[in-house]
Amino acid sequence: MRISTNSRAEPKKQRQLYCYAISAKRYALFLKDSKGIPVLVKKQKIRENGKEKDFGDDRWSEHGLGHLLNPTDPESEDRNWISQIWLNIVKKGLGLDTKPLGFENRPAIGRISVSSPVKMKPFKELNRGKKYEDQIKPFNFLLSCHVKQFGHPFGVDPERFHLISPYDPNPKHWLETDWIDEYSGKTYGIRTWGHSGDRNTARAKTYGEVIEEYEFHAESKCADANGNPCDKQTAGLLQRRHVRIDRFKFIGKESNSMENVESGLEHSDKNVYTEYVDPKRDEWTTRILPALRKVSLGVLVDACYPDLKRRAVIDLRAGRSRPHGKNRELLTRVLKKLGFL
Repeated sequence: MRISTNSRAEPKKQRQLYCYAISAKRYALFLKDSKGIPVLVKKQKIRENGKEKDFGDDRWSEHGLGHLLNPTDPESEDRNWISQIWLNIVKKGLGLDTKPLGFENRPAIGRISVSSPVKMKPFKELNRGKKYEDQIKPFNFLLSCHVKQFGHPFGVDPERFHLISPYDPNPKHWLETDWIDEYSGKTYGIRTWGHSGDRNTARAKTYGEVIEEYEFHAESKCADANGNPCDKQTAGLLQRRHVRIDRFKFIGKESNSMENVESGLEHSDKNVYTEYVDPKRDEWTTRILPALRKVSLGVLVDACYPDLKRRAVIDLRAGRSRPHGKNRELLTRVLKKLGFL
């Protein structure tokens, strides 16, 4: 993608800008030097009233990476490490050689704050017997560990497992400290090798693995040149994806927290929004029940036997009763098999 524009700081000079875009919120603008090597577009220094000041912004996205600590200096607010990642991504896209960043094997750790009683609960035992100034308190910072897919300890629910720890800016301690599961209060260790965790240890993501996932993030809202939904390997100019309305769902503004699911702070979209169900417009009323009435009673009874008796099928088909979750799944499967859904 090429964009021709004027440099705002030097309006008389025109420059050729390029854009490398992974998805709607993941992109970087860059220039090319005389040798064709990409150079990211950064803030410009201009002089105004005899003083030098910054002009404009860095033109690369931090979305999807900004929740992580600086891997070279966790105490620093400098985000130059993200520009290094983007420069390597752009070079790879142009077929150029790249150099290791030096922090790929470190565990991917973020920083969160004690913003609710839920975040305080796991530290009840840790705080016991300590002076107040030595305790974990509201609005203190915590470390948040990002676990690799299938890297959870044996026997835990991945959607209800999140490792946190008192804030420690020294990366050398991260693999040695005891991490606390926010949901159960149990303690675990972490490691950055192997494919999975074990009973007492979680397999943490590394920065290198986060970068790899970031680079091949699928833009599900767009379609490829042939109109098919994008996947992780789709490349080229994308187009708008055609959608068909299936049903309406009313959700609350909590859906603004969906970005927490992408960043790993929430492990299921069910945790970040509330659905407000209207019985007159739910899936059973608007979709499944009308389809049931299109199927002859005999065919429907035979297809649902022995899980549903004839009388139950008659009452459901007439709208005199509503199925519970298991029977609704059964009816949905039957209708799909018969070609009515």
